[in-house]
This record gives sequence, structure tokens and C-alpha cells, in this order.
Amino acid sequence: MDTSLATALTAQRTAAAVTPRLPVKGNAEEVEKAAKEFEAVFLTQMLETMFEGIGTDGVFGGGYGEDVFRPLMLQEYGKVLAKSGGIGIADAVGRELMRMQETS
Repeated sequence: MDTSLATALTAQRTAAAVTPRLPVKGNAEEVEKAAKEFEAVFLTQMLETMFEGIGTDGVFGGGYGEDVFRPLMLQEYGKVLAKSGGIGIADAVGRELMRMQETS
């Protein structure tokens, strides 16, 4: 599979899996969830960039199957990283969402 096609498919899958939703005004739990989802998408994109140069002839044996499932694995890595504390993006995004709700 062409690398640019794989990248486009990955972006499409990521966007479909985590569609941005505006949280209900004043609901802190939904704000936190939206912020975590945003951080997970961000981390997934960073991981995809990191793994871009790594060949597919390793544990899985490479090939088309690995091209298809690697983006799914990276998406799960992004979710797990965000859920376990992430890199602080969710906190900043959550604060900004709450601030925006308070001013509107």
C-alpha cells in the first residue's frame, strides 16, 4: 500500500472514530471526556509520525495486513496514553473549554 494512501486512510479512520463533539454547557465530565479524546487524537497523530519510518517486517511479518492494522494499534496506543495521564494537553484543553463556556 502506498504510504500516502495509508496515511490518508489512517487520518480518515481517526476522524471517524473520534468525532469532535461540543460538550453540554456546564457539564464538567463531558468537558473532561472531550479533552481526553482530543489528546488521544493528537497523540495518535504523533505516534503515526514516529512509526512512519519503521519497516513492517518485524513481529507481524509485514505485508498488507500490518499496513491495515498498524493505524488501529497506534490509535489504541494514543487512547491509552491519554487515559493514563497523557502529556498535559487534555488539562489545558479542558480549562479552555470551561473558560469558553463561562464567557458565552
